[in-house]
Amino acid sequence: MVRKGERVGTAHYTVYRDALGGDRRQVGVSAGKRAGGSVVRNRVKRLLREFYRLNKGAFPPGTRTAIVVRKSPGADALTEVCAELLPALRKRWGESKGNDPCGHDSSSSAS
Repeated sequence: MVRKGERVGTAHYTVYRDALGGDRRQVGVSAGKRAGGSVVRNRVKRLLREFYRLNKGAFPPGTRTAIVVRKSPGADALTEVCAELLPALRKRWGESKGNDPCGHDSSSSAS
């Protein structure tokens, strides 16, 4: 279970991570009713999946990660998701590889 590993929290998200072993990386996204209605929850999950796709370096191979939405961020921009999650992930687990693609993207392509 991922919740037995390490975790980092932000204002809107909690990220759990544990060792999986091997070269695979697994990332899951969860948003409960506390995050809002179904439209809001699905929108946030799409943004988080896009965040993962653009920032795979922040999720090293051999780990299993769960991103849980604690409350709706109220933002529809990927840059705002990145601005909240990337610094927390870097502070807790170290620098990610590569550039910061979220800094260059002003809108979400997950629309």
